[in-house]
Amino acid sequence: MNEDAKMLALSTIAHRSRLAIFRTLAGAGPRGLPAGEISAQLGIVPSSLSFHLKDMLRANLVSSRREGTFIHYSAALDAIHGVIDFLTESCLAGCARISPPR
Repeated sequence: MNEDAKMLALSTIAHRSRLAIFRTLAGAGPRGLPAGEISAQLGIVPSSLSFHLKDMLRANLVSSRREGTFIHYSAALDAIHGVIDFLTESCLAGCARISPPR
């Protein structure tokens, strides 16, 4: 994953609905969920969900596969790990980890 792809993934997931979709798919595991189930769980209307999933597919944050008449989506965990590694290496290199205040 090159730097531009990591930046695209980062900007794509920086949206409340797309983050919720990714969180739901990550929790579903590698089998993923059909679009209708994602819509029902999150209360996102199908047209909006389709828009968000299209952006997430373009950013390689999710993958899709057809099973009969359904399209199942899965979180691309390698992609998000790449984004986390990118942020760690690019922004936090040499910084000591600071514990949050209690």
